[in-house]
Amino acid sequence: MTSYIADSAVFIMGNCSVDSSLLITVPSVVDELKSRDSVLRFDLAKEGGLRVEWPEPEMVKEVLKKAEQTRDSEELSKTDLEILAKALEHKDRAILLTDDYAVQNVAVQLGIQVKPIAQKKIRDLIIWQKRCIGCGKTFEKGDECPICGSPMKKMRKTKLKGKRSQES
Repeated sequence: MTSYIADSAVFIMGNCSVDSSLLITVPSVVDELKSRDSVLRFDLAKEGGLRVEWPEPEMVKEVLKKAEQTRDSEELSKTDLEILAKALEHKDRAILLTDDYAVQNVAVQLGIQVKPIAQKKIRDLIIWQKRCIGCGKTFEKGDECPICGSPMKKMRKTKLKGKRSQES
């Protein structure tokens, strides 16, 4: 049976048609729920069978390693990493429900199926880099150019050809 790993967007947007008994999430998702409606949707899902589980630490490490390779690590929150880790634990029998493009980018590159809640699904897999707005040099990471001290801007380094995000 397919399980669905629920990012906070499931409870924030409230338009998820998945049976609550098939949902799994992580404890830190609760911290991202700010409105009364999203907290109510979460509580109702819990009553309907939503499972709240901690991710395995080894899976978090694996996710972080992939996020560093794609250069999405600067964009991912603790909750994002934990959701990805939980999805990786259930990889062959779960679909990750998220609207976050950085989460989707890492998930698809880890072989995790993704289904968006309200946004469009990512079309291309991307590896990011930083480019100095002053001297134009590119670097793997950082916010300030080590050569001239100017700020750096995130930009696409590689769009992986021949790979598309997995259909769900």
